[in-house]
Amino acid sequence: MSTPELPNKPAPDACSLPQNLVPTSDLISLLYKELRSLAAARLASESPAHTLTPTALVHEVYLRLNSEGHGWASKAQFFAAAAEAMRRVLVDHARGKGAQKRGGGAERVPLEGLLETADFERLDWIAIDEALHALAKQDERMHRVVMLRFFAGLSVEELAVQLGLSERTVKREWSVARVWLGKRLAGRPSGSPS
Repeated sequence: MSTPELPNKPAPDACSLPQNLVPTSDLISLLYKELRSLAAARLASESPAHTLTPTALVHEVYLRLNSEGHGWASKAQFFAAAAEAMRRVLVDHARGKGAQKRGGGAERVPLEGLLETADFERLDWIAIDEALHALAKQDERMHRVVMLRFFAGLSVEELAVQLGLSERTVKREWSVARVWLGKRLAGRPSGSPS
């Protein structure tokens, strides 16, 4: 992922933000292509008839982040929030579809290997959301690794810097989290991820 430089000064319309923070609207314009690529990757597994497009997903993320009125000190902080917003949009969309179909027959797919292949199977975003909530209760750091790696697309190196961990620790946390989530999504008891 390329790292555009953040502006040194807030935009004129961001006068209520502290001087070192960049408003959401400025970051969206700087990082739009990266966010759209992430959105396209998340939606690649959906059927062609899916009603949420990558562009619409990025716009929904923007609306959610901008409505909160936050400023961002770094690209990593912004992508962490964008990852969470993207997950919430996808889950809300899946819940809406599921409510329309009364169950919808969505298939549970393990998270194992999803980042390593562009040939995803259809994802059950509600099951992934439930599993991520359970992981957050079990191990918050592992949850952050999954959120930033899967939804924000950060590399192991970027994660290590963002979380203040060694690359080896990030790789271990990612590996354990994928196995734990895979078991959870497959419906098997998964216990503690540690």
